Amino acid sequence: QLQLVESGGGLVQPGGSLRLSCTASEASLDEYAIGWFRQVPGGVRQQVSCISSKDGYTNYPGSMKDRFTISRDNAKNTGYLQMNSLKPEDTAVYFCAVDVRPTYYFCSAYDDEYDYWGQGTQVTVSS
Repeated sequence: QLQLVESGGGLVQPGGSLRLSCTASEASLDEYAIGWFRQVPGGVRQQVSCISSKDGYTNYPGSMKDRFTISRDNAKNTGYLQMNSLKPEDTAVYFCAVDVRPTYYFCSAYDDEYDYWGQGTQVTVSS
């Protein structure tokens, strides 16, 4: 069964950057879309971005497109979320997830369409 582990979270000052990683084990990510989500205590899980398995289609449902960049390295079985110009309101637990449906050139914005989830990594933006 596919397992996902996020890393790269931490405490950063406003305006700083972090790169989150999502590494898979027990299965290959090659055929699957990857999504990044975030959630604050008491809040709903919100998609930050997603990337398809083929052709590099990406989507940024919220207002973070200018600051965040999603990518993947199938050779390393890893997805990434580069976050720049971080703001205090970006503080949240960030999760990566995988959609195992054969969507190939598309990725979903809906969390209930993702099948496997990592445990999450805390990102805190504060001075």
